[in-house]
Amino acid sequence: MEKISRELEDVKNSQQAILEKIGKIEVDNIELGDKTIESKFPDIYQRTAENMDAINEILDTFRQKVEEFGDKNNIDKLREQEEINNLK
Repeated sequence: MEKISRELEDVKNSQQAILEKIGKIEVDNIELGDKTIESKFPDIYQRTAENMDAINEILDTFRQKVEEFGDKNNIDKLREQEEINNLK
């Protein structure tokens, strides 16, 4: 579960980086005035932002499931015991 959480966080960060790059291209294009970029990039940005919202929703839901699983199965106590055992 932790691995999936890390991977979802990585996807979220990647989406954020893509949004920033799209925004930079749009700003840089103000001087250039390329009509294809002007017409296509707002839609690309919107779809990417919607994907990021969906990823955030999945991540929040998954984090809640991880927390509930941990509480139900005393994961913190098991980790503490594992650390104690490793010290021996």
